[in-house]
Parts: sequence; C-alpha cells; structure tokens
Amino acid sequence: MKKAILGKKLGMTQQFLPDGRLVPVTVVQAGPCTVVQKKTQEKDGYDALQLCFDQVPEHRVKKLVTKPEAGHFNKAGVAPARHLREFRLDDIQPYEVGQTLSCAQFAPGDLVDVTGTSKGHGFTGVIYRWNQSRGPMAHGSKYHRGVGSMGANSDPSRVFKNKHMSGQYGVERVTVQNLEIIAVDPERNLLLIKGAVPGPKKGLLMVRDACKA
Repeated sequence: MKKAILGKKLGMTQQFLPDGRLVPVTVVQAGPCTVVQKKTQEKDGYDALQLCFDQVPEHRVKKLVTKPEAGHFNKAGVAPARHLREFRLDDIQPYEVGQTLSCAQFAPGDLVDVTGTSKGHGFTGVIYRWNQSRGPMAHGSKYHRGVGSMGANSDPSRVFKNKHMSGQYGVERVTVQNLEIIAVDPERNLLLIKGAVPGPKKGLLMVRDACKA
C-alpha cells in the first residue's frame, strides 16, 4: 500500500549507520495528519486522499481559517489545520475520513520522494542564478558579471526565448526523489531522511513513497 504524509522541516544533523558510516540527515516532523476527504473515481474523476497538518488553536481559528475552509473541516468532523494537501494513491479503500496517520507507517530503509518549496533568494544575477562564469576582471574589460552575448545584431535581431538572464530565484516547487529513511521516531513524530530536502526550516514538506524505486 502506498504511503504519504505531510511534515515540517526542522533542520539537519548527522547519524551513524550500523556499519559505522556517518551520513547527513534531515529531521522532519511528519504528522500526525488527519484524513479530511476521500476523492473517488465515481464522484470526483480520480482517487485521492486529502490530509491536513498542524492543527490551529481554537482561539486562532476565526483569524486564520476562512469560512469555506471551516465548513469543509466541519463537514468532515475534523479540527481546522493550517495545511491541507491531496495525495493521489493507488488504493484509498483502507483509509477513512477522520483517521489519523503518523510517521509509524514508514520504516528505516524505505525510499521516499520529498516535495517542498525552495528557499527564496530574491532578484539575482546570472552568475548566482545560473552558475555562469564571470568576465575578465581586468580594468579594461568593463564587463565583469554581465549576462553575456544577447545574440546577433541584424539576424535574428532579437533575443531568443529561454536565454539565461537575471530574475527571481527560488520559491519554486521542488521534488527530490529516492531519499532513504534512516530512522523513525513515532513517539516524537520524527523522520530522519538521508540528504537534503527543499525549503527553509519550518517549511512544509510532502513525503510519499518513491515513484521510481
């Protein structure tokens, strides 16, 4: 059965493996998540599971949750949460609305895909954004960190699309595939995932079974 959960990135540390190797790991607070809705092929045209994460305190519900969202949670009999995401799974029959999912469904050695929003770097130049090389740094060059040649003059008399240029860098949906789970701590709702995952600390993450494993 396919597994999926929502989580929050807490930071990075390192872990010793049984064979003595030292590997970098990302600590993820995974769950608990509650099933808010089951979408079926007959009713919605596809099978999916809607999960919520990070419950909102009662005294903050009116401030943080809109009326349509509150009605959606009330219909499911679930307390309002900050995050609501869908996962398309092959088989959603074992799940029920109101059921709580935890990180205990994963095990060390599992391969997962982790999706998050990358860190924002603002408006950056081509060297930082696209890893281009700089020009000569001599005084006579007068062209050090520029974008480079923009194209011919008379033909085609334009800049081709997809030319690497300055612009907004980061804040994109990024998925890192085939990351190994090193350890699971169900008591503290923690997953230790080998390597780095997208996003800043406290960023929302979607963890699911690897699709290419």
